[in-house]
Amino acid sequence: MTTKEIDALKFDGNGLLPAIVQDASSGEVLMLAYMSRESLSKTMESGETHFWSRTRNELWHKGATSGHTQKVVSIGTDCDEDALLVRVHQAGAACHTGAYSCFAQAGQEKESISLTEVLGQLARTIKQRNLERPQGSYTTKLLDGGIDRILKKIGEEAGEVIIASKNHNRQEILWEVSDLLYHLLVMLEHEQITMDEVGKELRGRFADKK
Repeated sequence: MTTKEIDALKFDGNGLLPAIVQDASSGEVLMLAYMSRESLSKTMESGETHFWSRTRNELWHKGATSGHTQKVVSIGTDCDEDALLVRVHQAGAACHTGAYSCFAQAGQEKESISLTEVLGQLARTIKQRNLERPQGSYTTKLLDGGIDRILKKIGEEAGEVIIASKNHNRQEILWEVSDLLYHLLVMLEHEQITMDEVGKELRGRFADKK
């Protein structure tokens, strides 16, 4: 965001803008905070989010105490230029309750959660399993088995998807596609490839076709 773009922003009477913070990989909304011109400048300079606390009436660096910082990927505005969308890579939890998202307790029905959010949550769980390697975890067994074991399972699940589709069995297709997506995410974790990288590749392909 350039100085000219900042000057065009419509700060409210208190010199603040609402800032929606979003997981850059999954699209999950993490939190809502407020930015002043100073905190926005600090965010852009440091590459990590800084906000203005309306309760303490002071600037604060997200994660400065907890270590749960937010590395900024991009900053955009809405059509009226009176709100910000800050896409980040979150370290640890975004919410002071310890939840990854401040909206985790919003009582959302499972059916209302988007596929990108579910995949993002699953990818984070797989990453945690990779770091901790808990005994008895199927993900741990796959990762311990190495790439050959993971690829074998991907091949098996791909075959199951084909069979389910040939049978035109809706529930079977949903089950097998879910299994395939899970094993693909394990492979991506093993190869240290993020969903954000996959998203950039797909966006690039769409752009090439325009």
